[in-house]
Amino acid sequence: MSSEANGSASTQGGDMASKANMRAPGQLAAASASSGAAVGGAAATTPQPEPSSRQSNLQRIQQRKQQVYSWQHNKKLLKLAIYSACQAADCRCSGWKTAAPPEKPARADVASFTDPCRICTHSLKDHVSHLEPLTEDEINRLLGMVVDVENIYMSMHREDDVETRRIYNFLYKLLRKCIFTKAKPVVTGPLEQPPFEKPNIAKAITNFVLYKFGHLAQQEFQTMYDLAKMFVHCLNHWNFETPSARQQVLTQVERDAYHINYARWLVFCHVPAFCDSLSHYETTLVFGRKLLAAVFQSVRRQLLDKCQSERDRMPPEKRVLILTHFPRFLSMLEEEIYSANSPIWDPDFKQAPPAHLVAAVEGKVPAARRADAENKATAAGGAVGERPGAHGNTIGKKRLREGASGEKSTGDEVAASTKGTESKKRRMADPAEDFSEETVAEIIASINEAKNVLFPEIEPRDAVPKLEEARGLIKLHVVGNSLTQRVSQQTMLYLLGLQNVFSKQLPKMPKEYISRFVFDPKHKTLALIKEGRPIGGICFRTFPTQGFIEIVFCAVTVQQQVQGYGTHLMNHLKDYHIRKGILHFLTFADSCAIGYFKKQGFSMDIKLPKTVYQGYIKNYKKATLMHCELNPKIVYTEFSAVVRKQKEIVKKRIEMRQHEVQKVRPGLTCFRDGVRGIPIESIPGIRDTGWRPAARNTRVSRITEEYNDPEKLFTTLKNVLNTIKNHSAAWPFLEPVNKNVVPDYYDHIKYPMDLKTMGERLKARYYITRRLFIADMTRIFNNCRHYNGPDNEYHRCADTLEKYFQTHMKELGLWDK
Repeated sequence: MSSEANGSASTQGGDMASKANMRAPGQLAAASASSGAAVGGAAATTPQPEPSSRQSNLQRIQQRKQQVYSWQHNKKLLKLAIYSACQAADCRCSGWKTAAPPEKPARADVASFTDPCRICTHSLKDHVSHLEPLTEDEINRLLGMVVDVENIYMSMHREDDVETRRIYNFLYKLLRKCIFTKAKPVVTGPLEQPPFEKPNIAKAITNFVLYKFGHLAQQEFQTMYDLAKMFVHCLNHWNFETPSARQQVLTQVERDAYHINYARWLVFCHVPAFCDSLSHYETTLVFGRKLLAAVFQSVRRQLLDKCQSERDRMPPEKRVLILTHFPRFLSMLEEEIYSANSPIWDPDFKQAPPAHLVAAVEGKVPAARRADAENKATAAGGAVGERPGAHGNTIGKKRLREGASGEKSTGDEVAASTKGTESKKRRMADPAEDFSEETVAEIIASINEAKNVLFPEIEPRDAVPKLEEARGLIKLHVVGNSLTQRVSQQTMLYLLGLQNVFSKQLPKMPKEYISRFVFDPKHKTLALIKEGRPIGGICFRTFPTQGFIEIVFCAVTVQQQVQGYGTHLMNHLKDYHIRKGILHFLTFADSCAIGYFKKQGFSMDIKLPKTVYQGYIKNYKKATLMHCELNPKIVYTEFSAVVRKQKEIVKKRIEMRQHEVQKVRPGLTCFRDGVRGIPIESIPGIRDTGWRPAARNTRVSRITEEYNDPEKLFTTLKNVLNTIKNHSAAWPFLEPVNKNVVPDYYDHIKYPMDLKTMGERLKARYYITRRLFIADMTRIFNNCRHYNGPDNEYHRCADTLEKYFQTHMKELGLWDK
């Protein structure tokens, strides 16, 4: 299929989405949520806007905001005064009102700062005094929320459906509160945070195309992919029916699930399309099988009706695509949506990409990376917005030729990387660096025989709970409340028991506060059950999009403390989240809990960037933020036993080695004959100790080689610099210090340096020796420590990054200090 045809198909999909059942963002007043189906649907009650009308609505909203942004500063303050609390002492007025309301509403720009408020009688200046220090960007952000509040307010009062009007009212109050507190609007509560289902609709549709049409020729495959893209585009702009309009076609369980998904769609997908103060998500990227199965029949019927009604206005090439291929595409998709065993909903779906796509990729990437190209091409279905045929160059160039730093890899880099990998494999495979299986088995047998029954060694902290779990005396369950499915009576009893445990062990926490988190559907609790009742637990909340969990409560009853139950709980929690792919724990620990969390591997050195967790977790006063990074290769419930066994094996191996090397060797007599010196390796028994003579010389030769080969040195230093930039502690050093932000920095630092400047120097071939490179990198860390105190976050970043840099340089043989 030609590029012109592809473009036409995509455009047609966009038009259909707009004309079929798409609610116009910004004109909810004109298209109520109760309209349900649109053109061609029996439940249509409100005419749907044409594409040009919808686009003009969005443009009018943006033009309105730009107009407000261009106002004079005083006029902006007058506008915000209506939504701002009075700053006078002991005044509870929530917004300025004109003293004597005229017959026509007063314009904000004709009021005076001395005018009294009708509610509290304080002057208008008292309502805006807290806004005067704000920057212009912050003022504009608040004004943008004001425009969004007014749009939602009008839509809410013209909405017929009660449930939809209630959701608009919730968003209206949220934005009003954020204007009042100058905060960023974040939707919290039982709706949870996107994404809500995995895999999402877009991924499943892409899996469907690969699964059903991957064997077709390029032109036919491209046709089906364009239809998939068109269908996803329609869903992203669809006006879903209200729960009340679907009561007759859904069961009670289906109605409850659709009720939740409809609210989520309004809050996260539909309203943010015109209220950009709220975070906007595409429908097909945050919803999955449940929503698609609930709406597919209605969507399919209305799309096909729309196709038939507009067939005479379609160009011939579009008519064939829409009327011939689209119905067959939807019928095949329907079978996979409602099939219980369809592979397209498997999160681990793997399907070889079409041969023509593989050929296109192979023609654009080096042979060494073709296998990786196929894997990435298969997994490229996260969003159907990219066509594998038309965007093969994107897969080939952007995803496969760019390294982790975003810069294109050269042949030298690939060769160096391959060489380094092969060298690492050789070192890993060297039998001299590990014990053989026979040796390990022999050592373990000797250890078991030598166990001291009379004076047994101290057992690990979690030995007792592990033994009790093996005997079935204790059990561990992850329990939580839910709004989308029925919660069993046993689960509710466990939650009540956990609430009591936390309340008793954490007396400073209000019971209402504890209950709110324990019964919140967004939170789960790992419960330790003994004799049918909870004796301890860890309450946590998962942030899957950010890759971490926050531990809220952790407690064990007094009678069961100091027996290892806390350690056993934490180890189970670690294993549970490793299986879920979550590798970071965060918690705010008070002074009494810091010791416990340190024993569990937590540290006050936060390795996660602030941007990952800031705004997601709440800061607590008089508490310390602690972080634990999990190793996915470790089974933490067996960790203590494995480490102890390894220690015993190493100690036994050392003893065996000592017996081997502790031999009386004949003395050296050569010195009696006048010999002044001999090579070290000629000393009897020296090699038996494991000494090797070539280690230092090999490193020096590598340094000399890098020193004498400018191109190799350039490539190596470039890789080092990119690795340093990608480290989580490198963020303070990526750019030069802004003198407008830190005015006195350059008064104290006479020779500044940063990673961006080093990158420019590297491109200019300034670093003709590795010592120049090391000197500039060291200057970054020294400058940071000189300007910042030892307790400063930047100081800690400098220490962490310097250790990482030195270790990396030593591994490359470029460090001889």
